[in-house]
Amino acid sequence: MNRLLLRNADGADPGGSWNRDPEGVQAAEDANRSQIARVGLSLFLVVVSSLFFLFLIAFVARSQMVDWLPLTEPLAPLGNLRPLWLNSAFLLLSSIALQWSRMTARKARPVATVISFALGGVFAIAFLAGQLWVWQQFVAWGYLVASNPANSFFYLLTGLHGLHLLGGLIAWCWIVARFVRHVPLAQLSASVELCAIYWHYLLGLWFVLFALLASSPQTYEAIARFCGLR
Repeated sequence: MNRLLLRNADGADPGGSWNRDPEGVQAAEDANRSQIARVGLSLFLVVVSSLFFLFLIAFVARSQMVDWLPLTEPLAPLGNLRPLWLNSAFLLLSSIALQWSRMTARKARPVATVISFALGGVFAIAFLAGQLWVWQQFVAWGYLVASNPANSFFYLLTGLHGLHLLGGLIAWCWIVARFVRHVPLAQLSASVELCAIYWHYLLGLWFVLFALLASSPQTYEAIARFCGLR
């Protein structure tokens, strides 16, 4: 009876405001979680960038020592860059596929999103497999970790990059598992977007590493002079 007396002239029930638009409340909560995840990813990428920056500075400084044996000489492993270019193509295709998945998720196209997202992971796995093959070639040719500082930095930088990509693949597998369980695309679109952003970052980072690892001793010397390391 009291509830009826509380109704306004239009027949609206003020008490119903507590239960109205549950989907809108859920959407607001999802948006809030997405914003928190985006900030968390941004902070993580800042930390990773700082870590790699310090390693790259150490790489350039160490390259000026007399015991540094370049890997880019004609008979050295990086005298032929085709394997690394091929691996770079795999990672580029992976990033493109995840960007396409990101775009189709925004357009609410679940089939295209799943297919492109799956392709992104497959190309990333191909990149890691290619990197392991390059490592095996280094070992077969006698370019071991401790035999030359340049070798050590090659294994360190490529291995650390691959480790971060492997961590991304763990998140990728988790999202794929949710797709398999038919979780609505609206609940996964934020995860797909963050995954794509992470892949784009790793692609850009890889090209920085690739450019440095494939450079000549003269380039290292010029960078060292510019940075005041020589």
